[in-house]
Parts: sequence; structure tokens; C-alpha cells
Amino acid sequence: MSKTDHHDRRQPQPYRPYRWPKEPDGHSGGIWFGGDYNPDQWPEQVWAEDVALMKRAGVTMVTLGIFSWARLEPSDGVWDFGWLDRVVALLGEAGIAVDMASATATAPYWLYQAHPEVLPVEADGTLVHPGTRQSWRPTSPVFRRYALRLCRVMGEHFSDNSTVVAWHVGNEYGWNNATDYSQDALKAFQGWCRRRYGSIEELNQAWGNDFWSQRLQNFDQVPLPEHAGVRDAFINPALRLDFRRFCSDALMDFFCAERDQLQELTPDKPLTTNFMVSTDQCVLDYERWSHQVDFVANDHYFAHGPGHLDELLCSDSLVDAYAQGHPWCLMEHSTSAVNWRIFNASKRQGELIRDALAHVAMGADAVNFFQWRQSAFGAEAFHSAMVPHAGPNSAIYAQVANLGGILRRLSQSGLAGTQLEPSSIALLFDADCQWSMADSTLPDCSIDHWQQVYIWYQALLDAGYRADVVPLKGQWERYDVVVLPSLILLDQDQADRLRDYVSGGGRLVVDFASGIMDDHMHVGLGGYPAVLRDLTGIASQEMIALGTSDQGGGSILVSEGIEGNIWVNEPLSIEDSVRVLARYQGSRSYDIDMAGKPAVTIHGYGQGRVLYLGTGFTKESLVSVINRIFPPDFFTGAAGRGLHNGRDGDPRLVHLIRSGPQGRYHFYFNRGSTVVRDVSTMGETLVVQRATPYSGGGLSGNRYTIGVHGVVVTRQ
Repeated sequence: MSKTDHHDRRQPQPYRPYRWPKEPDGHSGGIWFGGDYNPDQWPEQVWAEDVALMKRAGVTMVTLGIFSWARLEPSDGVWDFGWLDRVVALLGEAGIAVDMASATATAPYWLYQAHPEVLPVEADGTLVHPGTRQSWRPTSPVFRRYALRLCRVMGEHFSDNSTVVAWHVGNEYGWNNATDYSQDALKAFQGWCRRRYGSIEELNQAWGNDFWSQRLQNFDQVPLPEHAGVRDAFINPALRLDFRRFCSDALMDFFCAERDQLQELTPDKPLTTNFMVSTDQCVLDYERWSHQVDFVANDHYFAHGPGHLDELLCSDSLVDAYAQGHPWCLMEHSTSAVNWRIFNASKRQGELIRDALAHVAMGADAVNFFQWRQSAFGAEAFHSAMVPHAGPNSAIYAQVANLGGILRRLSQSGLAGTQLEPSSIALLFDADCQWSMADSTLPDCSIDHWQQVYIWYQALLDAGYRADVVPLKGQWERYDVVVLPSLILLDQDQADRLRDYVSGGGRLVVDFASGIMDDHMHVGLGGYPAVLRDLTGIASQEMIALGTSDQGGGSILVSEGIEGNIWVNEPLSIEDSVRVLARYQGSRSYDIDMAGKPAVTIHGYGQGRVLYLGTGFTKESLVSVINRIFPPDFFTGAAGRGLHNGRDGDPRLVHLIRSGPQGRYHFYFNRGSTVVRDVSTMGETLVVQRATPYSGGGLSGNRYTIGVHGVVVTRQ
């Protein structure tokens, strides 16, 4: 195991020095543009046409070799780099850089046939067979030996190749092996627990093992949370949570081993791997992973529907936080439809370019698609690409080429290297909280921490504000307002940070499901939210699940036209200094004995203030709470930064700013379903997509009507 495996995950990790890929001639300063290139799927005579089309579209970098292990090593210890060398040479002659993959994402069949013991195991004991991606267990010493041999050969082969400017280590770790219940995993998990807890008694206490006679006598008795019969849901929640932490760490340790092998041989080439951050998943603890890469990279695929752009911005905000404000790489997104959802919607007119520019506005200095040429066979044949089945005489390729020109123009203006200007509002996210809410022993199993973050993000946009999404373990003290969206787990150290923050003048929003348990899923005693009671000035004695109308329940009225959902916290005690902003009312409140009791309160603490929400809200209801119940100065107040950082009054408009030595770059996006008229912009115009000069008065040079899916970019 590498040295990262021995690191105590409860202690802060140092970040690796930030390194960004430089152009083959050693210069840097542009926005990288390209995508995954899989020439091994095509006859060699197609390669020259590919490179010519790439040049026409403005492609500057491609990723090679992600799934090429079987071509590179057709049998054990036999190597064939001739075809890959010819591709790299073609690209290099055209001035197109290569982000070279370690090719370890999927092993060749000869390895699986010789060593079936590398295959992962599911919770019910089922073996995961080869035939898809990542059919390997990260804790297998056998697989690690083969993978690191491949990394060594790859590193030696391309160590002096100037066309290769970066390493793409692995690919989407955890896509098919996020958890593994093999004997290798059991042995590694027992070692992980030994290092984390030190003594078996500390582990027994952390896991609450006196419940149901689960006390362990030594670390060799530590189990995996395997399938345990029809009531599998009642496996120890603390064990499950630690197992998810371990699985993320085990994959991270495997990545670090690959990274270190490649870095030893090619110290001048930065290394990364592609995260998978979107609001519909939380595969790994990317906050921890972000410390282990030279630059952050992410794969993002759009969510079809009216929240398309909002979801993109919310996900990217967290990616930008993981990147510590440094430019990051959009490693994959799609030109149009994907092929792995039940319903695979196509992108609508303008969304291909709008989405790419939204990623750039949120801090991406590299825009890449999966993939360059649409596959003619295999599991992703109907996944869209830069060159679709129809070929270059298609609308998609034309849009790709248009985008390449736009990114070249932005690069020439000096945009690359600038940073996204922050909001004044932070929404805190934590992978542990997300994983803990997958446990079916909670008061309401429908609640989802990541979705609550997204609900807050959208509601703030609709109310006229933009927030940043920041990891709980990150740096959020500089924000004027911090929101805890169902941050169900809070340890004492994080609670003390919040206490210091508010005492010093910060404003905190605590919602109904925050601060309920500690980081071992032990419930805080004395009334919810236990570790935050002094901040909220209120303690609750019971969580009353509201359910849905189908379940014989329903919402509860908080104020005229504003309804709460999920559950309500029944107050036990309220300090005299608490001011009630809204109370429960209506027939449902009488049914559950909550009529007239506080629903939304505010409490002064030190120099700051704490808003407390005693129930959950839909996005629409939360907009009303923000606009009608929150104090008018809560988001603006003394700092006066509420609308300044990202919003211009009309909630259909998103205004983002990147700034640096070359100036401030303003991105104006229409997030609505109707045109936005008379948008006043600042500086010289660089990009106008689906927008026209406004003719309704004023100076036509700096006012625009922005159509649906439209964007205007200016430099001030």
C-alpha cells in the first residue's frame, strides 16, 4: 500500500502543488479544446481524416489510450506501441497535444482469465465478471502488480515525447467498482480500521457495537457490511459509513500508486484523473481526492429539463471549490444525447455551445467531449460525439467547429488562468453526509443531502442570488452567509468552526435535518440539533414525519401559501432571545399538535445571526421563504454583496465573472424559457450567441436581448 493509505483521514491533507498542462513548445495560456480519441476503433486510413477535421474544428488536445490495454499488451508481457506511436506522431505534426491515459481502466481478457481473483464481489457474494469497465478490485495485490507494470512501461515509453503534455491516470474510478466485498477488501478494510481507530475498544465505541451484541474482540473480527438477509437495511449504520469511506480511500490509494509510478518516470508532466461530480451522484469523496491531483478534472453530463443549466452550475461550483480556485479541466461532457439513461434527451438548439461556455464561466480552462468520433459498435454506439455517425457534414460538427473558434477568441483575449469571482453565500456539501442518508434507518428515507444543496442553489437563483457550493472540510469562513442544507452529520470540530464563524459576525442558516448526528452516526442527546443548540437557541424533541398524501400524510402550512415537507421538528425549548419569523398553521398543524409552534426562527449569537428552519421545503416554497420570511438584509447586510456577485435582478439571468491580470470577463446566461430583454453588459463584447443588440433604447453597443439558451461574454 502507498503512503497515502496510512494517512489519518480525520486530519487535514496537504495539497499537491498546482500544475497545468503546458503546450508542446513549453508555452501555456490558452483554453484546451478536444475530447477522448479512440483511434483503435477505426481503420488506420481514417486517422489522417480525423486529424484534419480536428484542425478544422480548432482542437488543441485529445485524450488517448483510456481503454487500450488489450491493444498495448496483447498477451502477458508482450507489448505493441507501434499503432499508438503513429497516432501520437500524426497529432504532434498537427500541433495537437496528447493527454495520455495510463490505460488501466479495464484489463485485457488474458489477465482476467489467468487471474480471476482480481474480479470484484458484490454485497450478496456475486462475482462481477469481465465484459464492462473496471472489473477489478483496487485492493488486489495481483491486479496492482500488473497495472503498475503497465504504468512503468507507459511512462518509460513516453518520457521524452513532447506531444504528451499530461497523464490521465485511470478513468472515472469507482464507475463499476465503487464498492467491493471480496476477501482482499476485507483484509484491507480491517487494516484501514486498525490505522483509523488504533484500538478495538475505540472502534467498538465509534460503531456503537454494544447494540445487538456486535462487540468485537480484535480487528480480525471486523466484518464487511455484506448482504444480511431480508432485513439487510438494519446493518450497523456506522459500519456502512466507514466502509464507504474505506472504499473511496482504497481507490484513491490505487490512483496514487499509479500516479507515483508515472511521476517518477515523467516528472515534468502533470497528472490528474477525472472526477464524476454531478448532483445525481456521489461516488467518491472528491474533497479528499482533490488533494492528490496536480489539477482537478471532472466529467459532467447534463440533466435534461428546465433545470439543465442550474444543475450544471451547481455541480461546477463544487468542482471549482475542489480546485481551490485554480483553473480546472472539463474532461468529458456530451455534444448531445448520451445512451445510458432510460430517456436520452438530445441537446436543444444552442445548448452545446451554451453548456461549454457555462463550464468555462465556472472556471474550466479545458473543454473536452466524450468522444471525438461516434462509435460504430459497442456499448456506447449511440452516445453523441464531436463527429457523429452522419459525419462532418452535420449540425453537431458545425457547432463543434463554431465552439472551437469561440474558445480560440477567448484564449486570445487572455481569459485562461483567470479565476471565478466568489459569491457571498456558501452552501456546504459533505460526502459523508450524502452517504449516511442512503441508510434506511433515518426518520425519512426520501431525504438526500446533495439534492437539498441543489434545491437551495436553484431557490437562491430564483430569488435573485447566486451561491457557491463549498465542501464542509473546505474554507468557507470568508463568506458572509453559510447555509447547512441537511448536513445531518456534524462532528464537534466542525460545530466549533461554525460557532467561531457566527460569533465573529457570520450569518448561518441551519435547516431541519442538520446537526442530528456526529461523524460516527451517533445521535446527539438533549434535543436536536444537539451540537448547534446554542447557535439556534432552540431544541427539538421529536421529528414528526409528514409523508405524502399517498402515505396518508402531506405538507404543513408555514405561512399563507408556503408549505413545509419531509418532517417537522417539534420544539422542546426555546430561548427568550429567539425571534419567531413564522409559525405552523392550518389543519395539518392541528392534526400533529404543531399549530402556532415556531417554524422559522432567528437568533443572535456573538456578532452574528442564525436562521433555523424547522421543516423541509420544496424549491418553490423555499423561494417564498427567502423572499417573504427571511429578514430583507440577511443576504446583503453590511457587506452589501448579495446581488453583486453573480446576479442582476432578473432571476432568468445568471451573471458570472472571471477575473485576472487581463481584466474581468463577464458571462451573461439566459437560464429561463423566455427571452431576457435589455441586458446591460460591461466592457467590449467577445461572444454573442443567440442574442441580439437591444433596440428598445439606451446604447445598443452594450445592451442585449438574450434568447433562450443564449449567452453574451464581455471583457472589462
